[in-house]
Amino acid sequence: MKKHIPNLITLINLFCGCIAVVFAFNQNVEMAFFFVALGIFFDFFDGFFARLFNVTSPLGLQLDSLADMVTSGVVPGTIMFFMLTNALNIDISNFEITNINFWFALSGYLITLGSCFRLANFNIDTRQTDSFIGLPTPANALFILSLPLILKNTDSLIILGLLTDKWFLLVVTLFSAYILNAEIPLFALKIKNFSFQKYKLQIGFVVFSIIIIAMLQFLAIPLIIISYVLLSVVNNMLAKK
Repeated sequence: MKKHIPNLITLINLFCGCIAVVFAFNQNVEMAFFFVALGIFFDFFDGFFARLFNVTSPLGLQLDSLADMVTSGVVPGTIMFFMLTNALNIDISNFEITNINFWFALSGYLITLGSCFRLANFNIDTRQTDSFIGLPTPANALFILSLPLILKNTDSLIILGLLTDKWFLLVVTLFSAYILNAEIPLFALKIKNFSFQKYKLQIGFVVFSIIIIAMLQFLAIPLIIISYVLLSVVNNMLAKK
């Protein structure tokens, strides 16, 4: 019975992703964000229980990536698609396939394609056991889903202008697809014991994240993700010295 618990948790992650897809297509970004975050929560615990019960398996690894493909791949691609349709003033209920703007909006799904490649590569990359190479799909999903929430809650004309500009959104899309698969080692956030000396970087980053979220709410999420990448780059440079 114990061997099925991690896979069941993974399927709950997938179910959360399916619900998030429905909300994403209805442009209910708050609920889409909630169910993606909930799915990511279960994504963390499927691996935790697999290690706890010593029931890790190749099936579990494949199932985990398939679930992440929906929760952290399809959903952020859909969210970016709708951000682009809004920026381009497209009514998707009455679109024409010859409309170049529609194809421009579909570029948002490059995030989904990048996520798919990243997840497939992760499954066969033996270097990513204790750390990551490229931004993990859950972190990227939170980054993308935070953007429409920032847009809905900002008073800044600069942020408003950027997040409704098709070219800026295209740059974000391309950056997202790139950083998912970039050969940049990123430190893992999982803490396996209570050794502060060993995990001081992770602990410090978590504390920083909590503080900045309390101060900036949704605006903190992209700042945290960017800080995570930059901090990893600096950490890699220091480790080589």
